[in-house]
Amino acid sequence: MTRTDLPAVAHPPARTASTIAAIGVTVLAWASAFVVIRAVAQDFSPGALTLGRLLVGTIALGAAVAISRRWVRPTPREWSLLVFCGLAWFGLYNLTLNAAEHDLDAGTTAMLVNIGPILIAILAGTILREGVPPWLIGGAVVSLVGVVLIAVGSAGVAISSGWGVVLCLIAAASYAVGVILQKVVLRRLGGLQVTWIACTVGMVACLPFSGELVAAVTEAPSWSVVGMAYLGLVPTALAFSTWAYALRRMPAGRLGVSTYLVPPIAIVLGLLLLGEVPAPLQVVGGVTCLVGVAISRIGAHR
Repeated sequence: MTRTDLPAVAHPPARTASTIAAIGVTVLAWASAFVVIRAVAQDFSPGALTLGRLLVGTIALGAAVAISRRWVRPTPREWSLLVFCGLAWFGLYNLTLNAAEHDLDAGTTAMLVNIGPILIAILAGTILREGVPPWLIGGAVVSLVGVVLIAVGSAGVAISSGWGVVLCLIAAASYAVGVILQKVVLRRLGGLQVTWIACTVGMVACLPFSGELVAAVTEAPSWSVVGMAYLGLVPTALAFSTWAYALRRMPAGRLGVSTYLVPPIAIVLGLLLLGEVPAPLQVVGGVTCLVGVAISRIGAHR
């Protein structure tokens, strides 16, 4: 993809309250996903969990699209971007994330995956020609320092499993690529429609794991099956829709920085639900992440 292939993206006027609410829903839902994935990982293989989550998400999003009755026919170019977005973000991202959480705890995984916003800012600034203003660089750097502090405070958990770290890096790259592709098609298509198509593409790509999913649902305890359904309904169907809503109304780089809130929230949820106690340095890192997000938002307002 070149600068000519992906023209500059115009942003509709943002409705501040609704956009902030959409970001809040997305961040909370995605933070909870790291904890739920970790909780059900012992009962579902990465492929089975990905397929189950995307199957539930596809059904829920399809129903929402049918109720809304809003459909814009994608062009051949938009179809190609939607397919690649679905394969990268919904397919590969979820597979690698689920596999990583077989080795790493929820908080550490969230921290490592959240190098994604840095990649988003770079890609958005170059490919989408959003630019990389100083306030965005400052906020991203401060938040990245916070992520590093959290990782150091994890007492080397992330370093103990090289394969898990590699999987997290692949997930972060897939996440960044998916956001950029999604941003382009959101110029003309509705967020709900884009999310449903991309989720469906990811689900179809994971159909080879159907046998594993059937076996897992049959053998897993009921609470794990409920957890899988939750991943499909809330972090996938709801949160990806609210993300698309916000992405239509603000630059991808700025929105990506907001997801630095996910690791601190995931750590707190991990403490409350999984008994994972954060180290003091992790708390300092979480506060630093919040400061970075504040810097990016203050700069945007100015």
